[in-house]
Amino acid sequence: MREAFELDRDRVPTHWYNILADLPIEVPPARPAPPRSGDAAPLQPQLPLSMYRQSIGRERYVEIPGPVRSEYQRWRPTPLFRASRLESALDTPAHIYVKYEGTSPSGSHKINTALAQAFYYGRSGVREMVTGTGAGQWGTALAMACHPYGMACTVFMVRSSYEQKPYRGTLMRLNGAEVIPSPSTRTEVGRAALRADPRSPGTLGIANAEAIEYANGRREARFSIGSGENHVLMHQTVIGEEALLQMKLAGEFPDVVIGAMGAGSNFAGLTFPFYRAALTENTATRFLAVEPDACPKMTRGSYMMDYTDYSGVTPAVKMYTLGHTFTAYHIHAGGLRYHGAAPIVSAMYDHGMVEATSYSQSRVFESGAAFAKAEGLVPAPESAHAVAAAIDEAVRAREEDRERVVLVGLSGHGLLDLGAYESHLSGETVDVAPTDEEIKASLRLIESL
Repeated sequence: MREAFELDRDRVPTHWYNILADLPIEVPPARPAPPRSGDAAPLQPQLPLSMYRQSIGRERYVEIPGPVRSEYQRWRPTPLFRASRLESALDTPAHIYVKYEGTSPSGSHKINTALAQAFYYGRSGVREMVTGTGAGQWGTALAMACHPYGMACTVFMVRSSYEQKPYRGTLMRLNGAEVIPSPSTRTEVGRAALRADPRSPGTLGIANAEAIEYANGRREARFSIGSGENHVLMHQTVIGEEALLQMKLAGEFPDVVIGAMGAGSNFAGLTFPFYRAALTENTATRFLAVEPDACPKMTRGSYMMDYTDYSGVTPAVKMYTLGHTFTAYHIHAGGLRYHGAAPIVSAMYDHGMVEATSYSQSRVFESGAAFAKAEGLVPAPESAHAVAAAIDEAVRAREEDRERVVLVGLSGHGLLDLGAYESHLSGETVDVAPTDEEIKASLRLIESL
């Protein structure tokens, strides 16, 4: 029987954690985007003032609004369990703990911030939320969050994921969203991308740029983003706050906390509260971000000013990036194909406060399949990156013959990604990675920022 560490619903956190209150370093401020030229309409503010204040604030804790916490309590606290069968399969002295976000209505962690954003946007009078999504987990979450507030939802979904994961689109449409494969002909950004490459697989940067342009032309619509921004990372800390309580029930504190890394919401949501606890308890806990070889913004990118969207209409932020026009190969882990890492995570990585590594697709699916066989849960391809790193930590513990406590974030289930696992089982998975020349060429375009 699985060893689980359960919390009652009244233990759902009442506050989000703001790591900016405890960081001993400064996160460089954003730089405004240049004025729009030609006939382009001025870019109207997209973020409600309440969330903007969350992004720049220094209060350690921000109260979760009652209606949002009530929605959380529909499925939170999420499970934390010890993966003892995986430990046995690896013959390791390591203790592997898993914080599992796949029990949410949307099947991943993304709904934690989607519900918060729908609340704040709705309260500010917005009637339509517009976004870009990679693998579709964020788009699904936002569609589900908009529905209770009577808001429309329009989603530009990266074309490669739209084709690889059709049922994500179905879930969004079931919740009333319009889903548009990106790049599209709906926007000038999309049309330009298609002129440059009629077969473009799309990127999250392009999808977000299309969403911004589309929202900017609609009076009661606003653009919403699911990762990277300070307020999004903060909303996700409900994951780590719960995990702290659950690890206390287990009687252990992690030596290493591992999370998959796209723009950073999943990684930050789990690790930031443990960073605070490690400071308090003076532990040498490591924090490991895991990205794909196909989009290695932290392990092979540069720390520099860059835009968060493809067209460069958003403010520039300092982050580890491959360049906002970088097009990652269309791997199955679409949620990790973003060109940059969150400014907070980037600053921490630059100062050696977090670590990063990357894995190939074949290694990721091999690890996801091993986890599924041992534990009976199929990880999303994004989550399987973290599983791969956890397995490596467990193997090293075996080789060193010493115990190691490993906490891994399983950000969502892979039940809508079984086609990708079938490709793995049939030997069709292809490993891809950009060349040094491709990365240099992409970064060269932003050197003047």
